[in-house]
Amino acid sequence: MNQPIFTSINALNVMMADEETLQLRLVNALSEIFPGQWDACANPEGASHDPFVSYRFLYALEESGCVSLETGWMPRHLVLEDNRREILGAVPMYLKSNSMGEYVFDFGWADAFERAGGTYYPKLQVSVPFTPVSGRRLLIRPSDREKQVESLLIQGFLESVQVLDVSSLHATFLTEDQWETLGNRGFLQRIDQQFQWRNNHYRDFNDFLESLSSKKRRAILRERREALAADITIEHLTGADITEAHWDAFFRFYMDTGHRKWGQPYLNRTFFSLIGQSMADRILLIMCRKGDSYIAGALNFIGGDCLFGRYWGCTEYRPYLHFELCYYQAIEFAIRRNLAVVEAGAQGEHKLARGYLPRKTYSAHWITHPHFRAAIERFLESESSAVNEDIQTLQNHSPFRSDRN
Repeated sequence: MNQPIFTSINALNVMMADEETLQLRLVNALSEIFPGQWDACANPEGASHDPFVSYRFLYALEESGCVSLETGWMPRHLVLEDNRREILGAVPMYLKSNSMGEYVFDFGWADAFERAGGTYYPKLQVSVPFTPVSGRRLLIRPSDREKQVESLLIQGFLESVQVLDVSSLHATFLTEDQWETLGNRGFLQRIDQQFQWRNNHYRDFNDFLESLSSKKRRAILRERREALAADITIEHLTGADITEAHWDAFFRFYMDTGHRKWGQPYLNRTFFSLIGQSMADRILLIMCRKGDSYIAGALNFIGGDCLFGRYWGCTEYRPYLHFELCYYQAIEFAIRRNLAVVEAGAQGEHKLARGYLPRKTYSAHWITHPHFRAAIERFLESESSAVNEDIQTLQNHSPFRSDRN
């Protein structure tokens, strides 16, 4: 799998006005790209840091084998280079043989297309594997020609669909502006929702509680009292404080949750060691100790202005401990670090009562078969209306005081 399918998309070798030739390439492994080149596009200086599109995170997925032929995620990263082989733009892209680990569900689409005699897989996925976190997917190095690079990357999408002979391309958990850009280029647009906490310049957790209705405030205080009994200790670990022993304990929690929720956990033990070695400064591991033993933990990633809650697990049930580790401890950390947002992962209307409000998520889809595309377009129109209505209903049940909304 290390040999490239091809080295360039010849139709998109573009001669610039100054006689500079730009080349689009598909790359089969991130190891073929210099880390600094990728990160100059993914997290350029001055931009808010996104840990999930960083070279270190994506490389750990590949190096650990979590992303591979066997798991149905085959890297086909798209890069745009100038004639000095400097990368001007990049896209994390994967050839998929299933729809697992995406969190924008198209199982029904696949089933309908297959029953009609079509072949849905393979498809192309523009995303961060196993990570329902919104962010840029068209990664562009800052310059005076960013719009041109963006346009060429989108052309690269369409050329890749043809060259790789796939049914479709799906760009998921986009920023709203990139979603609008792809919509203007003919991609079908889809929305969904997640729950996020927003930091309204709170001084501390009590200040946040004061913004809630009295009923919700009392409920949270009761939950925290029951979760944090006398025999419980909470530890916040980041950077060099995180050891392999901590990862051993957390991996047990992760595997327990994974087996219960989706049958086969996506990540292996090696992955956690790799991110612990390469990006521990971007990790917050919240561990719960009972006596001398860890019984639960929650893994978070620290972005430029956001704390991203990712995984949680436990080996001993305790009432409200999930809420404490995943929501309340995250809020306290965000307030101390002056982070603007806590993203607590996919799904979960129970988050609403704990100060996490619904926010839209965005994806864009290119369907090659015209009749199938028309059917999906009709479905998305109906689905979007339902999502918007659901978000409005949830907003109407906000836990915040009316004078603090």
